[in-house]
Amino acid sequence: MSPSDATALPARPDRIFDRAEEWTDLTAFVCDPRPGATLALVSGQRRQGKTVLLEAVGQATGGFYFDGQAAAEAESLRRLAERLAEHTGADRPPHWHHWDEAANALLALGDEHPAAVIIDDFPELVGHSPALSSVLHGAFLRVHQERPGNRTRLILSGASPAVIRRLFSGPSSLHGLASLEVAVRPFGFRKAARFWGIRAPRLAVQVHAVVGGTPAYRGDLVCDDAPAGPDDFDAWVCRTVLNPRVPLFWEARHLLEQEGTCTDRALCHSVLVAIAGGRSTPGGIADRLGASLHDVSHVLAAMRNHGLLHGEPDAFRPGLTRYRIAEPLLAFEHAIAWPHRAALEQQNTTDVWRRVRPLFDTTVVAPHFAQLCRDWATRYAAWDTFGGDVETAVRGTVPDPQGDTRLDAEVVVRGTADGRPGVLLSVGLARWKEVMDAPHLALLRRILALVAASGEDIGQTVPACYSSVGFGPELRAAEAKGEVLLVGTDRLYHGE
Repeated sequence: MSPSDATALPARPDRIFDRAEEWTDLTAFVCDPRPGATLALVSGQRRQGKTVLLEAVGQATGGFYFDGQAAAEAESLRRLAERLAEHTGADRPPHWHHWDEAANALLALGDEHPAAVIIDDFPELVGHSPALSSVLHGAFLRVHQERPGNRTRLILSGASPAVIRRLFSGPSSLHGLASLEVAVRPFGFRKAARFWGIRAPRLAVQVHAVVGGTPAYRGDLVCDDAPAGPDDFDAWVCRTVLNPRVPLFWEARHLLEQEGTCTDRALCHSVLVAIAGGRSTPGGIADRLGASLHDVSHVLAAMRNHGLLHGEPDAFRPGLTRYRIAEPLLAFEHAIAWPHRAALEQQNTTDVWRRVRPLFDTTVVAPHFAQLCRDWATRYAAWDTFGGDVETAVRGTVPDPQGDTRLDAEVVVRGTADGRPGVLLSVGLARWKEVMDAPHLALLRRILALVAASGEDIGQTVPACYSSVGFGPELRAAEAKGEVLLVGTDRLYHGE
């Protein structure tokens, strides 16, 4: 069965917002009538709706679902046996002493027809039973050799991409078995706005700068509270993410605790505070903290490996890696909530928010807006917007000999044009609370001149200005002449 043959697949439940591609891939995998046991891998950080999706797939296909938990091996085997007895209608659960017995019983479910066997949070089980991966590998080999008609569709799920990679790559005994890999990621910024029911683009940027595209933050963690409109944003922040009585207030610190990325938790928080405050390079972070570059680099690598940080090369200095916090809530926490935690717990939240609101605009929303502009360039811009196929959009800095400083360009776009990869398609500035006009275009031209002087070909480079509050008459006139690309929030959310 092809995944595109959606007419033969179970319908996606209304309670699952979007996830159409993931649903089609998983149900097509489960319902595939061809002989042979198969394995699928599902990964995704916590709170992305992965469990809800897998439970729904199991229910729609009559499959078996088991939620792995951190427990002693004997306890996990007992729970699994009880769930399997409920699923099959057996009078009593089997009594297993080892995982090989359980693996054989689970794979036997597909002897007669395609059968989904879904084990969620698989790494939690492996953590207490390290041999489990090898046991499954052996059981799969036996099934393929002895019962080639078996059609078990085993789906293993894990929240941590780092753990999943270790289990399913390199020398792992499960390497090469997975025929499908599905990543359940946060919603993109446009989809997140629809999920929250937000129509005003600037409000959508602000909300996304706080909670990103994580679906769970829309429900129980904020008591289903969404801003009523642009004028309600400040009050919404105070009654949700800055309110100790609301679960979202505590969520960011749980993200670090659950990942277990750092043995030195204090240094992890300090590194995140430094990044949230604008330091993006290892050297800059180490200088800000007064810590050794070795220690900081170790923490950066660990958090990047666990998906908490993104590391990207500078657009014009590829040897320089810049870091940004992957989860907006974590950035908000370390820029706003963490430094003012005591005041938020002891004082009037509205008063504290009023004091830190300017900091929110400069250190949280402004860089987040720039990131959304980069996302727009790579995901939504039409081919003719930049005159090529966009491959990357990152931040870039160039030295300015005149001022002995560096000039920043927030949206540097590269791609393929006329068959040539790596072409500099665009250099852009992003401003959250600035009306952009002629001085910004002059700055762009200065940056382009410096880039050209360094040997870069700027023959196809489009100067671009991104603003959430608009553009002045001189810049509009330059746009009419084709001298600059202008992108406001309406185009960011609705245009190409």
